[in-house]
Amino acid sequence: MTGPIPFPNIDPVALQLGPLVIRWYALAFITGLLAGWGYAIYLLRYEPHVMTREELSDFFTWAIIGVVVGGRLGYVTFYMPGYYLFNPLEILFLWQGGMSFHGGLLGVLVAVVAFSYKRKLSVLRVADLIAAAAPIGLFFGRVANFVNGELYGRPTDVPWAVIFPGAGDVGRHPSQLYEAGLEGILLFVILFLLARFTRIRYRPGMLAGVFFGGYGLARIFVELYRQPDAQIGFLLGGVTMGQILSLPLVLGGLWLIVRATRTTANPA
Repeated sequence: MTGPIPFPNIDPVALQLGPLVIRWYALAFITGLLAGWGYAIYLLRYEPHVMTREELSDFFTWAIIGVVVGGRLGYVTFYMPGYYLFNPLEILFLWQGGMSFHGGLLGVLVAVVAFSYKRKLSVLRVADLIAAAAPIGLFFGRVANFVNGELYGRPTDVPWAVIFPGAGDVGRHPSQLYEAGLEGILLFVILFLLARFTRIRYRPGMLAGVFFGGYGLARIFVELYRQPDAQIGFLLGGVTMGQILSLPLVLGGLWLIVRATRTTANPA
């Protein structure tokens, strides 16, 4: 049996042009955003016609703000409230890292509701469209987590264990790749098949419900292999903060799915 795999020597800087430094995480964010936007445009070719291409382009500005503001405030609130209570100015120091997916999701939800009301669009249909494209960004984001050697898994002796820098000399689960596969690839495929080859897409809120529930279940599962955040650790009963924050997504997703099944599948 071979030992754990040494972490590949990957430079966190993807591209440097003079003073301009582009890191892999920033590149992943941009790539995920553009790929998601392109895929959403592709879905707009088919019924139901949620919005125009121009409206979609306008919405992504709102979405970026929602992801950044919500992600940062979520991290501050859920993971390090005590520290930022006494260092409030550092909330603005985005370059130091510290973003929460659950906070970013809340930010995007606020953007979806506000934008839909402003443009007189269906909130649930807009949510369905964005949910179908969201796994693309999740995939690139989790791959970037792996490249950065962050958010790694718990110690293990599985053959594919990785020795991450700064995490001791023990092999650990590459939990970032588990999440990329489940939250990114698998969830994308499920939503793609539902959106393109079933009439589920005509039931407002159904795709969003599948996304919320699917992400929540995937995150709760992967948290069994992911190392908890050092400043929080395990909570009561051995659960993690990620599992606690994902449970409402599962319940909310189930509610949306049940609600959608009771509505008429109308293309309008």
